[in-house]
Amino acid sequence: MELKNSLSDKAQQDLDLVKKALDGNQQAYGQLLGKYRDAIYFMLLKMVNNPTDADDLTIEAFGKAFKNLGSYTPNFAFSTWLFKIASNNAIDFIRKQRGNTISLDHSVDDNDSYSPSSMIQSETPDPEMSMINEQKAILMREVVARLKPRYRILIELRYFREFSYDEIADQLNLPIGTVKAQLFRARELLMNTLGNSR
Repeated sequence: MELKNSLSDKAQQDLDLVKKALDGNQQAYGQLLGKYRDAIYFMLLKMVNNPTDADDLTIEAFGKAFKNLGSYTPNFAFSTWLFKIASNNAIDFIRKQRGNTISLDHSVDDNDSYSPSSMIQSETPDPEMSMINEQKAILMREVVARLKPRYRILIELRYFREFSYDEIADQLNLPIGTVKAQLFRARELLMNTLGNSR
């Protein structure tokens, strides 16, 4: 990671945090998260207009950024790089959402194969899907049980017991930035383990 002299003081501080994070300093991840979480969240909220989606996309954006931190180069500010990751991720999300919607105003002529009624699917899973989902849940529990205790607890609290980040921070007596940073790591380990078990 080559140092560029044209960085502002703020960008230089971010670069120092990036270097510390790459050296394994968990607090540096937490500091980067705390510094930009709100700004990223509000940018994404404007894009998707849904607080839950904006929260999920914020987590994903930091997850992708932290996972690819080694590829960040200081030719431009860390914040620029992070906002680009977040906005690209949101654009992908919006495209997928639009792909799942249909227009009820779409006119259908005899030669058109488009049929709105054929595209609307029941939300109730069929018995085969229910069995597949149950097997996935069992596999997920088995994989989570193999994680280190601190990561296992975070995954269980967040995804099985559906605690908020604040509740997890209170429960574990940790700063919320640390909770989020470690949860990113936990999810990454979980995804890697799931990928290897297929």
